[in-house]
Amino acid sequence: MSKNSSESQTEIDNYNRINKKQDIPEIYHKVNEEIFKNGKPNADLDVAIQISVWLLENIKGGRGLSLSSDEVLKSMLAGDGGVCSDMAQVFNNFCVINDIKVKEWGVTTIPFNRKYGGHSVNEIFSKDYNKWVLIDVSKGITIHEEGNDIPLSVVELYQINKTEKRIIYNSFIDTVKVNMSKVDNYYLNRSSVPFLVTNYSNKTYDLFLNRLRPFTPVFLIHFLLFVLNKSYKYKFPLNNYKEMFTS
Repeated sequence: MSKNSSESQTEIDNYNRINKKQDIPEIYHKVNEEIFKNGKPNADLDVAIQISVWLLENIKGGRGLSLSSDEVLKSMLAGDGGVCSDMAQVFNNFCVINDIKVKEWGVTTIPFNRKYGGHSVNEIFSKDYNKWVLIDVSKGITIHEEGNDIPLSVVELYQINKTEKRIIYNSFIDTVKVNMSKVDNYYLNRSSVPFLVTNYSNKTYDLFLNRLRPFTPVFLIHFLLFVLNKSYKYKFPLNNYKEMFTS
């Protein structure tokens, strides 16, 4: 599932290439009307931030959910859980509906640290900035280089963090209390590395999870998709993923 990649390869990958608007469950379209009932901003990043703010104001989070995307959103809105990876996946679907190119990234450590936990974030392509922009939906932040108002992409962040330049977090929601030590560990820890989640077909995973989840363990469903060559993949553009397993 993992492979080494390059910055140029991950630059062209995005969630929208596989997932089309008509394939997103109806509940997302209905909730999307609620999110933008008072109008929609013109700028892509402002639209993405409005989605993120609405989700943060209406989802309290909790346990991880191994459900189809429609059931995940229902459970999260009902207050039954949702971790950063659930939030990132839900956000992906809202971006597709709103014609915003989006990616999902994970963060881990090299070498791998079991106590670390990892994190999931998104990137959207901003036409105004003509670049990919990191948006941490579950934390309500974008990230900048000190003295520069243009948000960083995921790759830019981890490249700049190798220098002596200072990284600044920009919170776009006042009601969310962020554990900054955890955020620092995700983004400023020199052992933290990003990987891109690719080849994720929301329609395919929904089909298998809805049909098999009631009587099949989740790990077996994922294994079946892997055997059928329908599973998602991880791409590491900045580090050799094989070093994760060295001591």
